[in-house]
Amino acid sequence: MDDAAALDAYSRTVVTVAETVLPSVASIAVRTARGGGAGSATVVADGGVLLTSAHVVAGATRAEAAFPDGTATVVDVVGRDALSDLAVLRARGPVPPPVGLGDAATLRVGQLVVAMGNPLGLAGSVTAGIVSALGRSLPTTSGRVVDEVIQTDAALNPGNSGGALADGSGRMVGVNTAVAGVGLGLAVPINATTREIMRALLADGRVRRAWLGIAGARIRLSPELAARIGAPTGLQVAEVIAGSPAARAGLHRGDVVVALAGRPVRSVTEVQALLVERAIGVPVEMTVWRNGALVDVIVEPRELADADRG
Repeated sequence: MDDAAALDAYSRTVVTVAETVLPSVASIAVRTARGGGAGSATVVADGGVLLTSAHVVAGATRAEAAFPDGTATVVDVVGRDALSDLAVLRARGPVPPPVGLGDAATLRVGQLVVAMGNPLGLAGSVTAGIVSALGRSLPTTSGRVVDEVIQTDAALNPGNSGGALADGSGRMVGVNTAVAGVGLGLAVPINATTREIMRALLADGRVRRAWLGIAGARIRLSPELAARIGAPTGLQVAEVIAGSPAARAGLHRGDVVVALAGRPVRSVTEVQALLVERAIGVPVEMTVWRNGALVDVIVEPRELADADRG
């Protein structure tokens, strides 16, 4: 029996994903005043646009990218966003075609994923595993956390940060960002929020965000409340920052946010998707479950400034 016939369905899927995605994953060499660094980046759009982790290119304005086929080019750092640990690069020279982007919102625990990177000295690194958890949080250097992070047991090798996490169809669903422990890796999801961040970085080199001043976690609602609002989960408020828009609107710890701007709130991601630049300074209705009753409050998000990030 030849090798092709011996491949099982799992192996064939991983091989196909690797052959589809890996050619567009570059090794990134960074040099700054503090020294050198390395990571990976993936071509995600025409015009030489690459996506990587913000910490890979921290302190740099440009880097060197090298692809598995020998293609090499200088890339400029168009913009970085420490709050999401994402950065957008643009190549000065030709690069391989972009990968297809998926939607991490469709992922399920137990689903096959393939982690790919092209770190210096370890070219063409491919590991496979499953989605072991969804909705994890990842602390960033800004002091904030990235919510709705993908946890996988696909091993991440040194320098894999910024590389692609792909599903079984070869679509990029995450950006590998950290090793969470023995046999665990984390990836920032590709979703509607990520796409908005990429658009803002490409257009302005930075991301302007609206800010409420709350921290919370997704919880499952009672069947009665879920039926009433049309969503199975809500966002329970764990902290309200003093002087924040949420505090001024009268939100309290323990409130459960079930709707914002008339849309059900089922996770942190859905709140973040609404807190975009156009929401700054615009009053919005928030519905919370408090003491056995639904309460509507009006909150006016303000721009997330550096002083708000601590």
